[in-house]
Amino acid sequence: MAVSRRWAINGRFLTQKITGVQRYASEIVQALDRRIVAGDPLARGLDVELVVPAGTTASLELSAIRLRHVGPAHGPAASGHLWEQLTLPWELRGGLLSLGNSGPIRHREQIVCIHDLNTRRFPASYSLPFRLLQGIMVPLLGRSAARIATVSHHSADDLAYFGLCASSRIVVAPNGHEHALRWRARHSDATRAVAGPDTIVLVGSPAPHKNMALLLGLADRLAAEGLRIAIVGHVDPHVLRHDGLSRAAGNVHWLGRLPDEALTALLQESLCLAFPSFVEGFGLPPLEAMAVGCPVVTSDRASMPEVCGHAALYASPADPDAWLDRLGRLKRENGLRARLIAAGKRRAACFSWDESARVYMREMAAMDGVLEPDGQPAPSPHRAERTAPA
Repeated sequence: MAVSRRWAINGRFLTQKITGVQRYASEIVQALDRRIVAGDPLARGLDVELVVPAGTTASLELSAIRLRHVGPAHGPAASGHLWEQLTLPWELRGGLLSLGNSGPIRHREQIVCIHDLNTRRFPASYSLPFRLLQGIMVPLLGRSAARIATVSHHSADDLAYFGLCASSRIVVAPNGHEHALRWRARHSDATRAVAGPDTIVLVGSPAPHKNMALLLGLADRLAAEGLRIAIVGHVDPHVLRHDGLSRAAGNVHWLGRLPDEALTALLQESLCLAFPSFVEGFGLPPLEAMAVGCPVVTSDRASMPEVCGHAALYASPADPDAWLDRLGRLKRENGLRARLIAAGKRRAACFSWDESARVYMREMAAMDGVLEPDGQPAPSPHRAERTAPA
């Protein structure tokens, strides 16, 4: 069958450090590739390439999606936002999938994933240049892109609330859990030294919206309960503002970035993951913790209840006493940890990269005009004229 549907994937994410956004993009692309190889009816006539800056060395293991390097090897338009806005659009001959919070503004045949509006909900966590950039980019993309994807109904509601995109053009494609099932627990020296039934794991950065100050403010009271805190993560000063958190408490251990295998070992052998954030677009660490068999105590705000359902313990991010109560209960109540582990694994299975990739494939097919009124693939693909979004 001749190819009649051309799509590109914005591969700028492969030039960036791995955080939740880059993890999302990588997993969605690989899940799309698997669906194409498996002959998904939504992929009929579909030709997809992953377009990356010329100097990109990172890659993904793909079978059906081709990798193409474009642009100058050097100079201001060789990478970053200038590559995305100036170089990438000239290389496109069809639809574009941008999965990392940004995309070329003038390319209208585009699905852009905006993961969250945390810069508006909690501006204190972000540098002024980053806030200004997001304040310009997101509204422009909300008006120009054919579809805006996001990772939770909470974020979808935010996009509509702030008037950045009409609800009719927003689609929800959540994070998945399958990648965490591939992790094989293997301690590092640092994690082996701190893991144990009295350890509370915090994953994230010291940015104010992550609210690590709440748990650190409880350090002495937690020590009196025989509990300690292990903090995993790194702060990017170009994006996030550091909260100036003290490292002095004797029962607080700062581990920095960890390999996935070491993080898995730490989570599985610790009391729980604590996730006290004020705002999150999705909240991937709780999902990963549930997937590998670690109980979760989390904030009751934003997307966290949507992700964790009835499989976690909840506390207000503004109520230290509630956190002390939940953590103490988890330590003392017989059988509670085991029940949360079982419930967490069931809950994690509700979030699938494969299903989210199918959401994107349906939107791509709809934009290509190859879906019947009942939402099923048409008998033969054809490329339809696309109209500008309202």
